[in-house]
Amino acid sequence: MDLKHSASGAAESTDSYIATSKSTDMITPKEKESKATKAANAPGEGYKVYARRWAVLILFVFYSASNAMQWIQYTIINNIITRYYGISDKWVDWTSMIYMILYIPLIFPGSWFLDKVGLRITALVGIVGTCVGAWIKVFSVDPSLFYVSFIGQAIVALAQVCILSLPARLAAVWFGLDQVSSATSVGVFGNQLGVAVGFVLPPMLVPNSENLETVGKDLQMMFYLVAGLTSILLVLMIFFFQDKPPTPPSAAQEAAQRLEGMGEQQVSFALSLKNLLTNRNFIFLLLSYGINVGVFYAISTLLNPVVLKYYPGHEVDTGRIGLSIVLAGMLGSVVSGIVLDKTHKFKETTLAVYALSMVGMWIFTFTLDTGHIAVVYLTASLLGFFMTGYLPVGFEFGAELTFPEPEGTSSGLLNASAQTFGIIFTLFYSELLDTYGDVPANMAMAVMLIVGSLITAATGSDLRRQNAQVASGGGGGGSGRGSVAAAGGGVVNAAAINP
Repeated sequence: MDLKHSASGAAESTDSYIATSKSTDMITPKEKESKATKAANAPGEGYKVYARRWAVLILFVFYSASNAMQWIQYTIINNIITRYYGISDKWVDWTSMIYMILYIPLIFPGSWFLDKVGLRITALVGIVGTCVGAWIKVFSVDPSLFYVSFIGQAIVALAQVCILSLPARLAAVWFGLDQVSSATSVGVFGNQLGVAVGFVLPPMLVPNSENLETVGKDLQMMFYLVAGLTSILLVLMIFFFQDKPPTPPSAAQEAAQRLEGMGEQQVSFALSLKNLLTNRNFIFLLLSYGINVGVFYAISTLLNPVVLKYYPGHEVDTGRIGLSIVLAGMLGSVVSGIVLDKTHKFKETTLAVYALSMVGMWIFTFTLDTGHIAVVYLTASLLGFFMTGYLPVGFEFGAELTFPEPEGTSSGLLNASAQTFGIIFTLFYSELLDTYGDVPANMAMAVMLIVGSLITAATGSDLRRQNAQVASGGGGGGSGRGSVAAAGGGVVNAAAINP
């Protein structure tokens, strides 16, 4: 089977995306052929976006979810896992942190791999790893076989390298400029959906039974369910996940593809990495993004002991509180994506969402002990709306600050920063929680978000991708920075755009 292309070659409808428009317009059947041909022949004037882009995006959402749901699979039932396998809670914490640790050294090889082989091959490698790891866990259901379960978890964690950097790249390759932020939000939504399922499903499938044999049977059912789901997704990905559309959806993507196609002028991965790491604004974003997501990772990993301290026996509620955080974050992601597409106020949106995440963290800290678990649901949802809703905002701001560098590389670096801070904050949060209690631990995380807000405020608003699109679609004018040559000649001068 040809791995670079889908087996489906059926004709499909297309939308016509006009570069200078603020919307994606539908063309009547009579006009479609002539206008689509004109758009293809005059890339500076119009670009086609294909209906299949939504199928590719939705398939990616479920693929990403199948991996993310396994991240929190053990820690959300920490007390049950420790009792069944006879291990310390620190080992259970490591089933979460292994996701972060393995991602960091593989980010550069993973970004290079994505740039070299494209979306399809990268995604297929990821779903194979996710599926294999899930099946290994099926054979770990015995109190003496925790190491087998940990091996399966590590393989799934390795596979995430082929997932986390894809949303911004997929959105840029398949969607017009005025849909790319929303598409990135939907792509990140897949990860959030998986985390949501990972929060709520294990406590429901594996209740806290005193009988270890019953716990083992429940774990077996959970592992089989996840393995079956990933197997179905593997088949769907092989047949229906495509690499890229026949024609680029925007002037910015056309310019990026021209760069990729010119062997002599193609920017090497090492040079691209250097450009990113010498970009002052992007370095600030790396720090602020890492802090925000690192706090989220720490809270998610240790949510079980924090909630059970005040509400003993409420394992199911713990999972549902985690679900509330992520569901609110999904809504926040969608709202943020729409705001970005409508306003293009990337700096302002990023700062507002970040500051509100910090406020939400302070509220969450001082409402845990009210004695009413409904209050925890409410404050956790408020925290999730902004903290998790920040994820696509950070991705898109990064893509703007670093254009025309590959989106996979900038997204990969943002994720690497998040994983690094996630490890540090999880260990730090765990130590504070054990030594001083949840209030000092949560206050420390809130202070970190204050620091992140200040760094975000210091980040410049250098919207290079927007400037490139304006320069091309506007018929000549536009910003001198990030200019894209009009149709008929030239490519983006990467050296001129980067500092």
